Amino acid sequence: MNRNDLRRADLNLLVVFETMMRERNVTRAGERLFLGQTTISSALGRLRALFNDPLFIRTAGVMEPTARAVEIHARLAPALEGIAEALSCTQAFDPLTSDASFHVGLSDDVEYALLPRLMRQLRDEAPNVTLVVRRADRWQLPQLLSAGEISLGVSLTQELPASTHCRRLRPMQPMLLRADSAAGPLDLDAFCRRPHVVVSSMGNVIDDVDHALGLAGRRRKVVLAVPQFSALPALLAASDMLAMVPDYVAQAMAQLEGMRAEFVPLDLPTPDLSMAWRGASHNDPRERWLRSRFCRYVGTQERAAVAA
Repeated sequence: MNRNDLRRADLNLLVVFETMMRERNVTRAGERLFLGQTTISSALGRLRALFNDPLFIRTAGVMEPTARAVEIHARLAPALEGIAEALSCTQAFDPLTSDASFHVGLSDDVEYALLPRLMRQLRDEAPNVTLVVRRADRWQLPQLLSAGEISLGVSLTQELPASTHCRRLRPMQPMLLRADSAAGPLDLDAFCRRPHVVVSSMGNVIDDVDHALGLAGRRRKVVLAVPQFSALPALLAASDMLAMVPDYVAQAMAQLEGMRAEFVPLDLPTPDLSMAWRGASHNDPRERWLRSRFCRYVGTQERAAVAA
């Protein structure tokens, strides 16, 4: 196919194809693109005719791509990314009138404690914009960015793809969360004696708290590990269990009846909560606006005026 032949190619079909390669499911592809199953099925029929290949074969409820589909996707994905970037550079962005859809990744603590404030502001500033959130901790974030499944992520970060940009949003100050009625803050002896709940998406029961205690020759007893912060209020209620959470989670939960937040009787590291985004979207006016909103409403107040 030469460039003149591109006139018979429908760009919308190529977007459907790329989405199917990611989702491997007609229903999920339709939800991602805000299209009905009938429309997706029709597009697949036209794609099969265009490429003269079945492209996807249903096996055990999953649409498995053919070898030809995998080959096409390897060439097509970077081309579509380049087209999207080129088009975005020529289009003005007005948040008040835009109906753009953004796919972002957030760690569980950010989703629980910081997303509500961000959404309240976005509803005022960009009432027709859609934010699609994926769960993204420090281990999932690099893969989601590399695959193009999200354009931006907020989490603790570790090794990121080479083309990724990253900006610190705020420090994560560990706080002690409790729901008992005992007077006064806990000292280190009581802290070690009481049972602990750990929040870990990977099911880990040992974290920075245990390492710091080990250096001091102390230990604590972890009796429960859960994957998300939203479970803590019900778990801690009417119990002597403790939980360590970031300061912004502690502040959000301390507003609930019976929940108390206090400083930890132990020196602990304060890792950075960071925002990472794809190099391909760095100059996109829409994405630049979204990053500025995350800086203002998810970052610390002293970073409110910083542009991303």
